Amino acid sequence: MGFKGGVFFCCFCLIFAVFLLSSSLVIGGDIVHHDDVAPKRPGCNNNFVLVKIPTWVHGNEVTEFVGIGARFGPTLESKEKRANQTRLAFADPTDCCSKPKNKLTGEAILVHRGNCSFTRKAKVAEAAGASAIIIINNQTELFKMVCEPDEPDVDIGIPAVMLPQDAGTSLIEFLRNSSTVYVQLYSPKRPTVDVAEVFLWLMAVATILCASYWSAWSAREAAIEQDKFLKDGSDDYGGKEVTHSGGVLDISTTSALLFVVVASCFLIMLYKLMSFWFIEVLVVLFCIGGVEGLQTCLVALLSCFRWFERAHESVIKVPLLGPVSYLSLAISPFCLAFAVMWAVFRRVSFAWIGQDILGIVLIITVLQIIRVPNLKVGTVLLTCAFFYDIFWVFVSKWLFHKSVMIEVARGDNSGEDGIPMLLKIPRMFDPWGGYSIIGFGDIILPGLVVAFSLRYDWLCNKSLRAGYFLWTMIAYGLGLFVTYVALNLMDGHGQPALLYIVPCTLGTFLLLGKKRGDLKHLWTKGEPDRPCPHIRLQSTE
Repeated sequence: MGFKGGVFFCCFCLIFAVFLLSSSLVIGGDIVHHDDVAPKRPGCNNNFVLVKIPTWVHGNEVTEFVGIGARFGPTLESKEKRANQTRLAFADPTDCCSKPKNKLTGEAILVHRGNCSFTRKAKVAEAAGASAIIIINNQTELFKMVCEPDEPDVDIGIPAVMLPQDAGTSLIEFLRNSSTVYVQLYSPKRPTVDVAEVFLWLMAVATILCASYWSAWSAREAAIEQDKFLKDGSDDYGGKEVTHSGGVLDISTTSALLFVVVASCFLIMLYKLMSFWFIEVLVVLFCIGGVEGLQTCLVALLSCFRWFERAHESVIKVPLLGPVSYLSLAISPFCLAFAVMWAVFRRVSFAWIGQDILGIVLIITVLQIIRVPNLKVGTVLLTCAFFYDIFWVFVSKWLFHKSVMIEVARGDNSGEDGIPMLLKIPRMFDPWGGYSIIGFGDIILPGLVVAFSLRYDWLCNKSLRAGYFLWTMIAYGLGLFVTYVALNLMDGHGQPALLYIVPCTLGTFLLLGKKRGDLKHLWTKGEPDRPCPHIRLQSTE
């Protein structure tokens, strides 16, 4: 990568790191919806749970609908094999506000919403002999069925479920075209341990591990070259300030402070403009970053082998890009084709593999190019990110009536399965399906501090136990683990991962530096540009 191209990509990656900060969320719909606003009292205190409604016509299962259980009525069976198949009947009158004309003998009754309260419909259906009531909403969304504020204590003995309008229309058509339609109502629970979260944890930790060692190796090689240059007694050096190589961009305290403002503006823009075409723009940007990241990582990997050394060292001048190695030119078509194939087929079931590959190489490349020069900048950056994450996941609900971060991560109102800038894995052994995800920011931002710790350890020749990298890496893994524990304790509701990761990672680094007496040096000077005076680094050549 030429110098101009390197600087351009540094800026591009910095923007990516800013506006792609998403919390660790579970995508695919929470099956339990806690609601402290809707009134609760005896007989009307159920949680709102998603309900599966498989449907049979003439003995053949034709489809499965998803509804939501009411605040009132008995809780639904969680095991499919224990849920009874019940014949479905259409109410007459259709609103079920008065006694149905059709005789019921244990059927599940299908009714339209409106003209009376939900609880009255359920009471009328129960009195007429129905075993369950399915209410069709007058919109395509699901609606939480609650008791009336002035209603006395409710005692309803049949389950009540609401279906969206399109699902209800399909059931009505089945009933009109067939005399035998059966349904089954149950609300399966998610497994206690999500295997996908274990793999996501491993992916996040491994990504930071690889990026940190690459960053530290590059910094050490640059320090060795600088040390050789100074030892040669070059008069050209004089008293010039030591700078990083052209492909590295250091974050300043000012840019770390501006993070919150810029990131918030990007997040609001994503929230307000979220649509199909806007997701397409994000896909294009993600592919551009993924191509650059994949090319950078593959070139670095292949150049370690003797067969590719000459192709890596030989360069050719390309208009607008400057000097480019033959190896980069040879790899570029493959990287471009990979990203294009993912973009075209991103809706297929296995497309998450390509998305994760592009995401991981992009994160590694960003952590290689963008660096935290000292612990002061790292502290400011992570502290800002800490409050940013909390605000846009939790506090934004009071201002926008929805969690802005969660809405953006899910890609609501876009017709797509979330934004592409996430690592995700399908939830395994989960009857509800969906994905477990982690945002790029939850890896990149703490990864900048973790990578700094390893560069500092290597340049100061600290052993693994005496250094800081091992403990900050363990702290990051622990923080991410706590995030997923909280995620499961909160029934899958999105959690701001940095709420748990920042105190663990940054707190460990600061406390350890204070205890060892290195905090002042870490805070102001950070990693040395040259090897420490008492260290003699050996070149890898």
